[in-house]
Amino acid sequence: MKPNPFIVKLIAVGCILLLPTGCQQPEIAPTQSKTVVSKVEAEPVVSQVEAEPVVSPTPQAEEKTGPRVKFEKIYHNFGDVGPSSTNLCEFNFTNTGNSILKITRVSKTCGCTPFTLAKKEYAPGESGTLKVKYISAKTPGLAVRRLFIYSNDETAPKTQVTVRAQIVLKIDYKPKNMKLLLRDENAGCPKIELKSVDDKPFAIIDFKSTANSITADYDRSVMGTSFVLEPKVDIEKVQKSLRGHVSISLTHPECKSVLIPFNALAEFRASPSVISVFNVEPQKPVKRELWVLDNYDEDFEVESASSEKGTIKVLSQDKVGRRYKFELEIMPPAAESNPRVFTDTFIVNIKGGKKVEVICRGFYAK
Repeated sequence: MKPNPFIVKLIAVGCILLLPTGCQQPEIAPTQSKTVVSKVEAEPVVSQVEAEPVVSPTPQAEEKTGPRVKFEKIYHNFGDVGPSSTNLCEFNFTNTGNSILKITRVSKTCGCTPFTLAKKEYAPGESGTLKVKYISAKTPGLAVRRLFIYSNDETAPKTQVTVRAQIVLKIDYKPKNMKLLLRDENAGCPKIELKSVDDKPFAIIDFKSTANSITADYDRSVMGTSFVLEPKVDIEKVQKSLRGHVSISLTHPECKSVLIPFNALAEFRASPSVISVFNVEPQKPVKRELWVLDNYDEDFEVESASSEKGTIKVLSQDKVGRRYKFELEIMPPAAESNPRVFTDTFIVNIKGGKKVEVICRGFYAK
């Protein structure tokens, strides 16, 4: 059965009319999309996030592994102390770790600061004490001493503790130093005055000096708040030790001794005081000039001059005013082995029994 041509044409025309209507549908979608966006803007997601903030988890505390040494303090100030006094302090510590703390060693910066430590190993939570004894010096001034504690604490393998003290004289004295003149009576040595600053009585129990060149009379049984000593100088002994000190021992509770340095002016001196020659060769002479002077600016006469080992020869000797000028020839000695240095002493004998000695050092060329 053949289809009716009229009906077929009618269906075709209907399909053509329906096509524009189908193509209009995409234009509606943007309008619907805008409506959705407006709703999002009215109720932003951000406001919900702010209303319910996310809290990050709290980090766990760092675990203490291994030994840990913790000192209660690392500094101690003794304040004012007397000279030659003994002062004690303690540094307490604890092992705050979880394994055995081992103190390997304790070093100190001065021998006058001894210490004691009961043991070297400490269990977790166990405490210990470093006991320090500071022995002050004889002279006034600020003193700082340090000790270093070494352990197996990897975070602090070396810990420093410090003690400080201001050494204050409880005994005032004068002179603070003595300048001696050998040609003056008793070398011009002044009297020594001692006085208690805090009015505490004391006694003198000892008087010493370098080479026993200065002495003084005193009575150990006498107590008082002040003393005056009249030192006696042995000129010959002082000439052998031109520099030294006087040490006076006392019974004062906070001042056990007083130290007074002295310096004596020699009668004669040489310029230069030491003769040095460099890059010398064996048996090749070297010339040098030497002057001998009187420190007290007095006239003197030279009797003779010689070399102790014979390597120094006087080429000329002239008196210039109150001084003597020597032209010397130094002959470096030969040696069987490879020499590096030689020494000799040039001696100038002065009328009256005095003499001046000058050391000579020679350094061979490489």
